[in-house]
Amino acid sequence: MRNFTELDMYLFGQGNHYDIFRKLGAHPGKDESGQEGVWFDVWAPHAASVAVIGEFNGWNETSHYMVRLTPQDMGVFELFVPGACEGQLYKFLIYTGDGRKLYKADPYATSAELRPGTASRIASVEGFEWTDGAWMKAREKAQPYYEQPMAIYECHPGSWMRHPGRNDDGFYSYRDLAESLTKYVKDMGYTHVELMGISEYPYDGSWGYQVTGYYAPTSRYGSPKDFMYLVNHLHENGIGVILDWVPAHFPKDAHGLADFDGQALYEYADPRRGEHPEWGTKIFDYGKTEVKNFLIGSAINWEETYHIDGLRVDAVASMLYLDYGKEKGQWIPNEKGGNENLDAIAFFKHLNTLMTGRYKGFVMIAEESTAWPRITGDVEDNGLAFSYKWNMGWMHDFLDYMKLDPFFRKDNHNKLTFAMSYNEAEKYILVLSHDEVVHLKCSMLEKMPGLGIDKYRNLVAGYVFMMAHAGKKLLFMGQDFAQKQEWSEARELDWYLLDDPKHRYVNNVMKALLHLYTKYPAFYQQDINWSGFEWINADDNYRCIYSFVRKAKNGKNSALVVVNMTPMHYDDYRVGVISEKRHRLVFANDDPGLLGDLAGDGEDQIWPEKRKKTYTPEAVKCDNRDYSIAYPLPAYGCAIFIF
Repeated sequence: MRNFTELDMYLFGQGNHYDIFRKLGAHPGKDESGQEGVWFDVWAPHAASVAVIGEFNGWNETSHYMVRLTPQDMGVFELFVPGACEGQLYKFLIYTGDGRKLYKADPYATSAELRPGTASRIASVEGFEWTDGAWMKAREKAQPYYEQPMAIYECHPGSWMRHPGRNDDGFYSYRDLAESLTKYVKDMGYTHVELMGISEYPYDGSWGYQVTGYYAPTSRYGSPKDFMYLVNHLHENGIGVILDWVPAHFPKDAHGLADFDGQALYEYADPRRGEHPEWGTKIFDYGKTEVKNFLIGSAINWEETYHIDGLRVDAVASMLYLDYGKEKGQWIPNEKGGNENLDAIAFFKHLNTLMTGRYKGFVMIAEESTAWPRITGDVEDNGLAFSYKWNMGWMHDFLDYMKLDPFFRKDNHNKLTFAMSYNEAEKYILVLSHDEVVHLKCSMLEKMPGLGIDKYRNLVAGYVFMMAHAGKKLLFMGQDFAQKQEWSEARELDWYLLDDPKHRYVNNVMKALLHLYTKYPAFYQQDINWSGFEWINADDNYRCIYSFVRKAKNGKNSALVVVNMTPMHYDDYRVGVISEKRHRLVFANDDPGLLGDLAGDGEDQIWPEKRKKTYTPEAVKCDNRDYSIAYPLPAYGCAIFIF
């Protein structure tokens, strides 16, 4: 009897063994005599021999040698260990051809020892009672996916909140997060959570982007079933879950994938292909079928085992370009003489069509920072078939503009209008991620010009523009209440700031915007074409005011959006309209309900005067329209009308 059969060998060799994570690794089971124990299987073709060591044998290096299965050239080793059980730690001891001994964690492990320990842990992922069936069915039926709302809360679990005064880092467990994170995200109105640093990793300071366990939820916050509980609870509350996923590179840690069996196995053998000199990491060999199967199996595992709704793929550009981050002499061209990684291109086409085709409603999101064409295009048109692409161009232009003193914004007006000129090129997500609030880049609040309340007014105006613009949304934790400090993985967010009226104001505005976003399909249903967006005035650079309309497919409840990016007040600002229907004011960022304690008299007074709730268009030409409405527009004022 063997666990890894000849059929498994064949499928693995072809690169399409989509249940590979159910065969390789450590799996509790029985042998042919009915004895209970654990099946251990590992791929190590260059190894002279392999032993499995662990708590079940006192880490004895000679008692449990594994059997090299036939066909032997596949290099799969297997052993059934009677009496081994869930919770025990283990490693594979690789004996290399040149006499070295390598102590390796299991690449397919479902759990790992808490760092700084580096062993794998036997953990069953069977038997969890899922109660998210309604969510999973609704996800499958919500098609096309790009016509659905998506407002993502990017969260690093270890620094979201912490328990004070504990000597275990104070991390919230997956089950703690299930209660507190779900409550906050649901109340705010986000549709999805994107979790950083879930795949196991050894160093906290890498934020989870130096992965050693592609099948294991990090043990920092609990067990695999604890993580299932978190996902299940989020789903029960109508919140989708996206994971950061890092197939671009992996660290050189001795217990990890690097030179796994004594030679390059998971990485390209030639360092000009197999290493990132800038990052000090290894690059996966996307041309090797078993390596592609390892990565594809990881993606499938997160969906099938943990019910994840999407993967945000990190550093896609570094995978597509052979010369990414490299100097002359540090890379070699492909067989056609170009700098494109043809293996990675083929890998993405396979991966993305499989994941989005097999699991309806599942999304694949590319963090891609270049102008590579058709990232979200169909494979038939030579696209890579991602569901969405992070709009890094919009992000840079937006931040460049928002950092400017309002006096200089009139000369940079196009930074906020340019994105619509290429909006139809891809399916975009507008992102203000963790990368924008670290490494001396300042928090979002501290990027803003001005003093006192003006910094908050600037930030609010920017958020209104972002939330109303075409494209899905992503905001990193803390940004929705104007975190002052840069983010650090070593401490929790500054939640005490919500005691300050100015920070509560920002939080109130974001909450109102998120609920408006999900309430009105005009804001999300037609993100990818001009049918859903129309400029009213894209050229009012002197006053730095932007006005545009968002539209739903049925033409009902369209939204007129006005954003004033200066401290100038206009008692009777007039804006052109595309309809003679009454315009109902549903959002004004100077509304006393949002301002809270700031609505009183004094230097923080930013609510000018009570205004009407509805406006009837008048036959007064404005913005090249026959009809218009007049509206008191305050300093940094923003208004949204539904008609």
